[in-house]
Parts: sequence; structure tokens; C-alpha cells
Amino acid sequence: MQASKKPLKYGFLLLPHYSMLGFSSAIETLHMANWVTGKELYSFCTISHEERQTPSNTGVTSVSDYLTSDAPGDLDAIFVCGASPVTKNENQTLENWLKKQAKKRVGLGGVCTGSYLLAKAGLLDGYRATIHWRSLANLRDEFPQTMVSNHLFEVDRDRYTCSGGTAAMDMMLFLIGKQHGMSLASSISEQFVCERIRTHEDPQRIPLQTRIGTGQPKLVEAVQLMEANIQEPLSSDDIAYHVGVSRRHLERLFKSNLDTVPSRYYLELRLQHAKQLIVQTDKTMTEVGVACGFGSAPHFSTTYKGFFGLTPRDERNKIHPKRDEPVHTDRKKRQLWKK
Repeated sequence: MQASKKPLKYGFLLLPHYSMLGFSSAIETLHMANWVTGKELYSFCTISHEERQTPSNTGVTSVSDYLTSDAPGDLDAIFVCGASPVTKNENQTLENWLKKQAKKRVGLGGVCTGSYLLAKAGLLDGYRATIHWRSLANLRDEFPQTMVSNHLFEVDRDRYTCSGGTAAMDMMLFLIGKQHGMSLASSISEQFVCERIRTHEDPQRIPLQTRIGTGQPKLVEAVQLMEANIQEPLSSDDIAYHVGVSRRHLERLFKSNLDTVPSRYYLELRLQHAKQLIVQTDKTMTEVGVACGFGSAPHFSTTYKGFFGLTPRDERNKIHPKRDEPVHTDRKKRQLWKK
């Protein structure tokens, strides 16, 4: 991406219940680029699909500058601002509009869960992309043609996706740095009292090493082994062997730094991953249990309930209450149908 001599025009497509923080982090960064330089480096507008008024996740309603039907035809990029958690409402007209923009060589981006709509429209096939961590498993499972990462943001050719929240600012700072130099990006970061500009390689969630410091490399290595072996769990003896410490020493590391024992920490990792699969994917309970290292469905269900207070099936019914409800048919109607 080369430095631009003319102002870049960005459109922000606001989906219902879009993330206010993600949206404001993006546009504030562009506004600050203009303010710091005293030049109009960027202009931006808001777009909605069917109605100009769009509610955000905070309840604040925005009145968009345009509808998709009359949006400017000279936009350099369009960023889809999605809701969290992701909404899966069918909207073929909107998908077709986005495809039309892609054919016109307009750059496309996703803020928070906006990536999901782009992937659903096939506009992230063959691209690296990311999404809010709560929807990562869902995106990977439904759209295998998209190379999904857990990074804060991804910039792959003319596709710009971020995990939402303040990561939208990091992505915009990255784009500004590419277009106008990192000196400007650093000045903007200072105006926001931002400790540092995070890169696209930064993970979304705070790594264990950051939480406990760099003084316990064996503990970090042990947790990384656990995270890499969810489907086929290792024993505490195996983990201790691979890390190069005794089992007793491994248990002391977990107790003193994480106030738990290795087996309990490992089990919680597996159960949290199971919850993510239950909420975000359509995998059966048996498939989820196997993917998280449980040998039988009853064992998985009992362990899950013991930890979360409800069964895996009840967990899914909280999100999709109609998914597993039986259909009650009137007896007389059923007999007539049989005839």
C-alpha cells in the first residue's frame, strides 16, 4: 500500500447492534490523523442497509449518512461494523451489494464480527482474516476457505479485518502508517495516550506469559502443551517429562503462580473450548466431547455440568432455544397424516 496524495474515502456499514467501541475506535483514529496534520487525509461516512437509523450495542441510535442504495460510488474502502455476538440473519440483498463493491475494486473490511458477513458472501475466500475471539471457532468451522487467525487484525491485500474493540484503532494506525508513515501513526497514538501501537501479530487474548511475567518459562511451556493437545490430553507425567521437570515441581509451579493444580487447569481449558464449540458451531454434543478429549458422551455431560452448572445441551438451548425442542403434533392430525 503506497502513500496516498488525495484524501481516502472510507464508508462504515453499520449493522444492527454494531459495536460502538469498535466503530468509534476506527473513526476517531482517522479524525485524529486529519487533526494532527491539519490536512484532510481521510473522509468517512456511515451507511446502513434498509433504514437510516441503526441501533448500536449500547442502545445509542445512529442516523447514517447514506443507505446502500444511494451510497457514494467513489469509496476507497467499506468497513462492515458487526455486532457481538455475531448475528446470522439472512440478507442476500446486502451480500449482493458487497459483492458488487468488490467487483468495483473497493477495499472491504470487517470490524468486530463484520468479518462474518464478508465470509458469508464469499468475499474472504483465500484471504487471511480475523474476528472477535468469541466467534473464531464459528468462522473457522463455517468458512474453511478463509484463513482465520486469532490476531488482533489482519491486512491481506484489499481485505482489512479486526477483532473489534480497540483493535480497530490498531488496524487504522497500521493503515495510516503504511499510507503516510509511522511517524504520524505514533503521533496519533500519543494523542490517545496509548502505551504502544500493537501489530497484527499480537494475539487477541492476553498471553499467560504476560500475566505471570517472564520468570516462569517452564510453566508457560506446560500451558502451551496443554493448549496444543485439547483433543488428546496429555497426563501430568507426560507434560512434566516434555517440559523437563518433575511432576512434583510442575504441581508447585501451578499452585504458586495460578493457585490450581495442572489437572484442574487442563480440564478447565478443555471445558472452556467445549463451551466455545457449543455456542459457536453446529457440532453435535458427541463431536464436541471428542474434540475436547472426552471418551464418552455421559462423562462429558456430567463433567460439563459439574463445572458450568448446566449440561452441554442446556448450554446450547440458551443460545438457540428452538434448536432441540420436539415438535408436538396433534394425535388426530398425526393419524390423518399416516393415512
